[in-house]
Amino acid sequence: MKIKRIAHLGIAVKDLDPAKKLYGENLCLELGGEEVVETQKVKVSFFKVGESNLELLLPTAPDSPVAKFLETRGEGFHHLALEVEDIDAAVAELKAAGVKLIDETPREGAHHTRVAFIHPKATFGLLVELVQYPTSH
Repeated sequence: MKIKRIAHLGIAVKDLDPAKKLYGENLCLELGGEEVVETQKVKVSFFKVGESNLELLLPTAPDSPVAKFLETRGEGFHHLALEVEDIDAAVAELKAAGVKLIDETPREGAHHTRVAFIHPKATFGLLVELVQYPTSH
């Protein structure tokens, strides 16, 4: 598996406006985009930080994984996303090694990416997302 870079750090928030003000206005980061990811029941806002991003995550439904995270852990660091060259190969390699996965098949993520999550029990308590960008990225 080839990991290319840290794609983003996900931060769960209860309200996007104050978070966007902090990262955009106070820390002078450029807003890279916003979108709703229906499959994950979340609205995301990306802020560019060099070659990586900060991703603010706001649940759009009470049964979303991010809403459950906020209920149990509160606002804060949610996940680390690593960009991989070939997500299908990465998932197959992890499965073959017996690594516990949330997604055994990649699914659609924000910005037309393909993503798969590694279970936190396999990564010492950290939710890790593997992400593959479209070839035009």
